[in-house]
Amino acid sequence: MSPRPRREIAAARARLYSLVRAELSGRGYAEVETPCLLPAPGMEPQITAFESKWRPEMPGPAARRLFLQTSPEYAMKRLLADGFGHVFQICKAFRNGEAAPRHNPEFTLLEFYRSPGGAEEIRRDLEALVHAAAAAFGAPALAEPVQTLSVREAFRSRLGIDLAACRDGAALAAAAAARGLPAASADRFDDVFFALFLSGIEPTLTSPVFLTEWPASMAALARILPGDPPVADRFELYAAGLELANGFGELNDAAEQRRRLLAEQDERRAAGRPAYPLDERFLEAVGRMPPSAGVAIGLDRLLMLLLGAERIDEVLLFPASAEWR
Repeated sequence: MSPRPRREIAAARARLYSLVRAELSGRGYAEVETPCLLPAPGMEPQITAFESKWRPEMPGPAARRLFLQTSPEYAMKRLLADGFGHVFQICKAFRNGEAAPRHNPEFTLLEFYRSPGGAEEIRRDLEALVHAAAAAFGAPALAEPVQTLSVREAFRSRLGIDLAACRDGAALAAAAAARGLPAASADRFDDVFFALFLSGIEPTLTSPVFLTEWPASMAALARILPGDPPVADRFELYAAGLELANGFGELNDAAEQRRRLLAEQDERRAAGRPAYPLDERFLEAVGRMPPSAGVAIGLDRLLMLLLGAERIDEVLLFPASAEWR
């Protein structure tokens, strides 16, 4: 397939952004803008932020370490705590080291939050948005009703593994080995889980589906749902084997959020990654948030599916793969 003309890409992107703004504004969401340059980025162990430094050349703040945002999540939740209600943002996000057919180190995120609200409500709004985009762009595969599938059921139906019976990495690896499945040679549950997920589950998620109820160890900023075992109130939207969105019923317990971030700092140090500072303004705000839910959508990936593109480079005017040669 020959590359699309750049003007066509630009026009499609502008059309998608206009549609997003119209759909979300029509559902009562207000558009906001938050800083890209931050004193503390996200702490997820698998993500590396781009780091810079503020060097004052006039009276004002002292020199300090700063980061390009990996997501606007912390700042947007501070707005929720201050009573902003339903909000959305289209913005650039940056993740160091991520360059592949489906990844660009600089990419475009849509994040939106309902406050008050829950994960089921935010999923309904997301599904309506995706269906509106599919209708506008003539993408029938994305117009299908979005099914809901729990992570536990995905492992049971695709791999024959009951996650509830695998409480640690060794047990999960043993269950995989018993079925002749490749798994990471690691002790960490999450490492074994993702080795199995990426090879045996993600490629099967071809029709639009919300994958829900992730293991509690993967909660990040989500609340925990009671059960045996407990699971995270987290979902991801998949279509054509591609992750499009990641959302949560949001945690609003400041003490628990601090505990998780400190644990992630330790995890980053153990992996040889930089341990980022805690965002104290965010932590203070978490305890004031009402019941809320939010989701982040990769707009470049959504545009890929709307246009039938196979690589993220095909929907970017200046992909890193070309610009950084």
